[in-house]
Amino acid sequence: MNIRILLGDRQGRLGLPLFLGAFCLLGISAVQANEPIGTGPYLRNPDSEAKTEAEMKPYVQQIQDTDVKFEMIPIKGGEFIMGSPESEPNRSEDEGPQFKVRIEPFWMGKHEVTWDEYDIWRLSLDQQRRKLAGRERNEVDKEADAVTRATKEYMDMTFGMGHDGFPAISMTQAAAKMYCVWLTKKTGHYYRLPTEAEWEYACRAGTTTAYSFGDDPADLDEYAWYYDNSDETYHKVGQKKPNPWGLHDMHGNVAEWVLDRYDPDFYKTFKPDQVAIFPYLPPTGDEYPRVVRGGSWDDDPDRLRSAARTPSTPDWKIQDPQLPKSIWYLTDARFVGFRVVRPLVPPTQEEIDKLILGPDIPTELQERFEKEKANAAGMLEAD
Repeated sequence: MNIRILLGDRQGRLGLPLFLGAFCLLGISAVQANEPIGTGPYLRNPDSEAKTEAEMKPYVQQIQDTDVKFEMIPIKGGEFIMGSPESEPNRSEDEGPQFKVRIEPFWMGKHEVTWDEYDIWRLSLDQQRRKLAGRERNEVDKEADAVTRATKEYMDMTFGMGHDGFPAISMTQAAAKMYCVWLTKKTGHYYRLPTEAEWEYACRAGTTTAYSFGDDPADLDEYAWYYDNSDETYHKVGQKKPNPWGLHDMHGNVAEWVLDRYDPDFYKTFKPDQVAIFPYLPPTGDEYPRVVRGGSWDDDPDRLRSAARTPSTPDWKIQDPQLPKSIWYLTDARFVGFRVVRPLVPPTQEEIDKLILGPDIPTELQERFEKEKANAAGMLEAD
């Protein structure tokens, strides 16, 4: 299988009217930005620097050439029991048997990635803003510009549910992974999707109950958007109470991509008397099934439990008229988004390639991807 970590640029460019409208959507001034939080070409926040777990702090990262910021929360390393006990109501067989896992420290997004953040990559708003300001490309820009961007969507991917401050949705796992590559180049810190184990560890936040707030789904209204209270739509991030570690919307709002391929029997491969280190099931070239976690605004309470696992299916693209179907968009998964993590100890490029931590283009979409990549490279050269 071909694994691609750094690839070309996006296909197509925004016209000026659409571009300026997008800036209005994102709250980005075309004339003057607020004083940036960090310094240097990465806008590096001093609080983001740490060499040991003890030095890790919460931090805010601003994206260069925009006013858009996101918050990262430090998650200390430790051990936990992954999966659900057989006694947990409404559990599924794929949540067991339980096994012990060791997790290394990392930062995790306080919120799900919003459209404000995602569209800077997806619509190349950083490049447009730089041109409007008359700023020459520096080396950081060149690295970030060289990461593949999604092609223009053919329908409104918010589905009329809201943009500013709302979670980005309906992206494929490959698109979420590519965003992480771009964010890495843009900020100088290594970002990726969490593994299933990291996600559940952060969601539980030291608890062993069905939810991070206890076992009673009657308390969900305080912590989550789900089918009974969502009015059939997603909501702005951070409106509900956080979990004990300060993470919002780990239960509900949108289900979140993780790195893992889905296997209902994966937990059976671990020995109950041994501690698993970095349990993770890498992809094998097929697009489906991959895993999302946390449940969504469209789910019943049992799907929001800390241990609940949901596999992706081809039905998530059933209305996509293209053949082959899109590399970037899920026309029928208005409930899927993601959040990012940043390990304290970043992996080497060799580890990224070996473990397939970066974007992997499914086998059936590689020919289409090569064509899009060639078109995008031509556009970048001509620019």
